[in-house]
Amino acid sequence: MSGGTGAERAAGSGAGLPASQPATDVPAPARGDGSVFVLFKGGRLPSWYLLSEKERLAAEQHHIDLMLSVAEQHRMRRLEGYRLMGQQHDWQRFWVIEFPTLAGAEAWIEAEIAPPYGLYGFYEYHLARSWAVENLRTWPTFPRPAEAPRPGDPHHRPELGADRSSVVVLLFGRGRPGYEAAGPELRGDDEHVRWMQKVARDHRMIRIEAFQAIARPSEWHRAWIIEFPTLEGAEAWMETEVLPPHGAYSSKQFLLARRWSPDYFASWVPRGSRD
Repeated sequence: MSGGTGAERAAGSGAGLPASQPATDVPAPARGDGSVFVLFKGGRLPSWYLLSEKERLAAEQHHIDLMLSVAEQHRMRRLEGYRLMGQQHDWQRFWVIEFPTLAGAEAWIEAEIAPPYGLYGFYEYHLARSWAVENLRTWPTFPRPAEAPRPGDPHHRPELGADRSSVVVLLFGRGRPGYEAAGPELRGDDEHVRWMQKVARDHRMIRIEAFQAIARPSEWHRAWIIEFPTLEGAEAWMETEVLPPHGAYSSKQFLLARRWSPDYFASWVPRGSRD
C-alpha cells in the first residue's frame, strides 16, 4: 500500500467530503426481524485426524445427510462459510446460517453437534438478527451477483476450497463504556461514515452486511462481513475503522478470511427457499 497513515489517506486524498457536509442520506440503522441467523465459529479438533479415513468418511456423510435434512425441514434460507486466513486456535471457519424461524436455528445447532461428527468439532454459536440492511444497501460499488448453486446432489461432497478472487474482513465490534453517553457529534459518527463510504468507493467494495447478536457477548455486539477484491481494500477498511474520534469509542476485532466453496454450500439451500 501507499505510504502514510490511515488518517492521512482517508482525510488527505482530496476525495473526501468537506467537514460540514453530512454523510450520505440513508435510513437510520435498524434491527431486522424477518429471519434468525446462526453465527457459527467452528473448526475440527485435532482428534478428528486420529480417526481412520473410513471412520472420517462415514461420520462426514452422516453429518451431511443430517444437516441437509434440517435445511429442508426448516426451509433454510442461506448457508455461507468463510475460512480464516489465520486459524485462531481451534477456530478455522465462520458460518452464516439463515432460517425463517428460531426453531430452525435451534434444530441446526442441535444437529450439528450430534455424534459421531459432533464429537470432533469446535463449536461457538451466536443467534443474531440482521442489522442496518437499508442503511448499507448502497455501499457496495461492485456488488456480487447471487451465488449460483453448484449443479448436482449436495449429498455428494466435492473437493472444498477457498475462493481466492476476493478478501473478506470479519469484524466483531461494540461500543466502549461511554459510547452512548458521548453522542453522535462527539463520537464523530458522520465523519466516520464519510470515511468508510470513501474506502468503499475507492476500493470497489463487493459486499457489506451486519448482524446484531440477540444475547450480546461481552466482547462484541455486532458482527460484520465486508468483502473487497483486493487485500489493499481490506487493509484500508481496517485502518480507517479505528481512526479517532469514532475509533476511540469502539472496540473492534478484525480477521481476514476467504469465502469457502460458496457454490457448493449455496446448493444446500432448498429450492423453495432461494431468492
